[in-house]
Amino acid sequence: MARIQLIVRADDIGYSEAVNYGIEKSVKEGIVRSAGLMPNMPAAAHGLRLLEGTGTCIGQHTNLCLGKPCADPKRIPGLLDEQGNLKSSKLYRSSWEKGEEIAPLEQFVIEIEAQYRRFLELVGHEPGYFEGHAVMSKNLFAGLKIVADKYGLKHNAMSFDGVGEFNGKPITTCPMDSMNPGYDPFETLKKGVLGATPGVPAVFVGHPGYLDDFILKNSSLTVNRTKEVTMFTDPAVKAWLDGQGVELITYDDVK
Repeated sequence: MARIQLIVRADDIGYSEAVNYGIEKSVKEGIVRSAGLMPNMPAAAHGLRLLEGTGTCIGQHTNLCLGKPCADPKRIPGLLDEQGNLKSSKLYRSSWEKGEEIAPLEQFVIEIEAQYRRFLELVGHEPGYFEGHAVMSKNLFAGLKIVADKYGLKHNAMSFDGVGEFNGKPITTCPMDSMNPGYDPFETLKKGVLGATPGVPAVFVGHPGYLDDFILKNSSLTVNRTKEVTMFTDPAVKAWLDGQGVELITYDDVK
């Protein structure tokens, strides 16, 4: 009988130094084996240094809603606000609800590709997986696919209501309840594992991190990040997974 294969992933390397420290602890003392880098963020290199020597599968967590762009701003005006920052996730949500896009597809492709080049500069090799951060946008999803196909990248096309795809193979996404004020990370993990399909890798997407001034000013996901650090590093969680016969894998193990 096939075992449940589980990828435990931490998003947001580079969001802030405090977030980086939470990810570091979740990797070195916990069950996280894959982590996504936000290539455009100033703290990206700091986060990578913390994970040196851990063997973590580093993916590109393409970020189009926070900080400065990697591309020439003159080429992507629709993606930027008046201060030259990438437009906020709030603006993306508003556009999604109206059935609109904040910029033409070609501008998304330009910035996604620029972030891929920055990833290569920072990491020194291709991403173990390739996907996007936080926002709903048809042009973002299409742009990620275009860039992934152009460079032969391992694209994780996420699905939050069933089976998605990773590098042409089926993969499922566990429930994500981290925006719920009463969030219990362990209960959410259990729900994902117990609902997983043997033979189809499942991904639990977490956002472990600690808090600093930057994260408090720029993210609506705060305290629940710290809850995930605690959960990911709790020996009882690893013991429960072992008891369920769960095999912890990374994106590198999906063949």
